Amino acid sequence: MRQVFLQGTPRPADYWRSESDLVAYDATFAQRIGWKWDFVFQELRERGWTPPAGALLDWGCGSGIAIRRFLDHFGTRTPGRLHVWDRSALAMDFALRRVRERHPHLAADASGTSPGSFSGTLLISHVLTELAPPQIEWLTRFATTATCILWVEPGTYAASRMLIGVREQLRSQFKVIAPCPHQERCGLLAAENARHWCHHFASPPAYIFTDGHWTQFARLMGIDLRSLPLSFLVLDRRPPVELPAGAVRLIGHPRCYKGYALLLGCDSTGVGERRLTQRKFPAEFKRLKKGKLDGLCHWQCTGGEVVQLTPL
Repeated sequence: MRQVFLQGTPRPADYWRSESDLVAYDATFAQRIGWKWDFVFQELRERGWTPPAGALLDWGCGSGIAIRRFLDHFGTRTPGRLHVWDRSALAMDFALRRVRERHPHLAADASGTSPGSFSGTLLISHVLTELAPPQIEWLTRFATTATCILWVEPGTYAASRMLIGVREQLRSQFKVIAPCPHQERCGLLAAENARHWCHHFASPPAYIFTDGHWTQFARLMGIDLRSLPLSFLVLDRRPPVELPAGAVRLIGHPRCYKGYALLLGCDSTGVGERRLTQRKFPAEFKRLKKGKLDGLCHWQCTGGEVVQLTPL
């Protein structure tokens, strides 16, 4: 399964062979995806975003980690009926059972075929690298029927660029909530930004670094437990909770050098790199070297250098 994920090519059939596959996946890879969802949901909550009342669909559900994390963060009062879909009947059955174990009072079901339309909150997770271009086109059209879309993908160049393509097709019909601080064309599509991609980093829980099972898993799979890159997109038909004018989204990790760092920032004017000096911002410089600088901020720049930086 790990090799399948790394290949990142469309698969003609699902890879779940048994219940034990799903149990093992849910305890390992799915947890890492869940921590990425935590990152997204935490930002949305901090910004005052709440999901609309109505149905909830986890499309391409796998073991159902996305829908369970959603319920953990936003509770069970808002969702109407819960739906899961996957090309694997084995996966859908597993996902439903895991949801019902924690929320037996919620109505939940699985569909034998992918729905043709859906009016509600749509969760999509780690599917783009497994779909052929016609399937991505179909999924993008299907997403237009939802009220809001929460989409998480691996933080790779290829996945990010595909998700940017989805954003550009849908932004005329939805409000862009995150990660973008604006509604304009993606600044990474400018020719000078061709080498960059929109990715961010979630933080895994601290306990895994002292847990022998996670240590063994990381060693066997060749995974750095500290690194959780993701690309994500949140779209909503409802009016957004507005960010302050001049809001900037930091992209990726800062490039740190002796006495200064280069920050890649996205705002309504595009995407560009700015220089932040340790002399002017000693506390912020220390935080960014530890990967703890806030992803959303307001900055003022003079000649490509940050002269004022305020976290949002």
